[in-house]
Amino acid sequence: MKLLVCGGAGFIGSNYVRYVLNKRPEDSVVVLDKLTYAGNRANLTDVSDDPRFEFVLGDIADARLVRDVICDVDAVVNFAAETHVDRSILFPEEFIRTDIVGTFTLLEAVRDLNVPRYLQISTDEVYGYILDGKFTEKSPLDPSSPYSASKAGGDLLVLAYYRTFGVPALVTRSSNNYGPYQYPEKLIPLFITNAMDDLPLPVYGDGRQVRDWLHVLDNCEAIDMVLREGEDGAVYNIGGDCELENIELTRTILAETGKPESLIEFVEDRPGHDVRYALEIDRIRELGWEPSTDFAGGLKDTIRWYIENEDWWRPLKDRAFREYYEKQYGER
Repeated sequence: MKLLVCGGAGFIGSNYVRYVLNKRPEDSVVVLDKLTYAGNRANLTDVSDDPRFEFVLGDIADARLVRDVICDVDAVVNFAAETHVDRSILFPEEFIRTDIVGTFTLLEAVRDLNVPRYLQISTDEVYGYILDGKFTEKSPLDPSSPYSASKAGGDLLVLAYYRTFGVPALVTRSSNNYGPYQYPEKLIPLFITNAMDDLPLPVYGDGRQVRDWLHVLDNCEAIDMVLREGEDGAVYNIGGDCELENIELTRTILAETGKPESLIEFVEDRPGHDVRYALEIDRIRELGWEPSTDFAGGLKDTIRWYIENEDWWRPLKDRAFREYYEKQYGER
């Protein structure tokens, strides 16, 4: 199978590319990535010499380019997205362009060129938050941020193209991922790297928000299973069955890095901050998948990876600060 992996230089996408090339020797992968702030060619260094791998620099909203790279593939897996909630509050237009217009552009090409499979990678955040129980794939969408709203819009386009045009498309929605190569603005790598530098760990509000944590390699395994065995037109929730309050996670990271809890800094809560996410994952279990990474061990491995790969994250974190500052306050 020849795959077009959009956003394959990002966190989950690059881990998925590596997973496929390691687990599927008969497959080949073309990565299409715009290399925005979260896309990084260094994420793919270890596979760049594989003859089954090809990289194309470009935007999924570029219709001509998309048609050029999609014409001879067997499946499209779309990880490409603007994903950081805080950025979406400050700069929502970029999210609409990539997450909605980009998804539309891919779907049009898939429809016109009769690509046999399209998989949209989405998020549990499209459901909003839930205080009790868990979201199923039939739960209504109730996004809280421009990020989750743009992702919900993309999901609905995918399902509409299946129902209206018969495009063989499906969707996965995962809970919070963690693991190697995650951009250092996200909670776990931000807190690990801040702790390493003895910087404050900024906790929103009282830190009682609950997230379900899923190791990225478990997610990659589930995504690949859905791609090959999932039902057209279906949505599959992928969760880690590991709910933690943010403050508990923060204290665990500090303990694992040998740093004091005095580094915790409670800050003003984020606008529209979701209280709790939780996913019912019976449908993906019916395909034979279960999360297999113990969170305690997975977190230790992740911390070790960031300690051992400072040359990977340090330039990204410095650049992220500069870009954020310039966009919010202008160049000085």
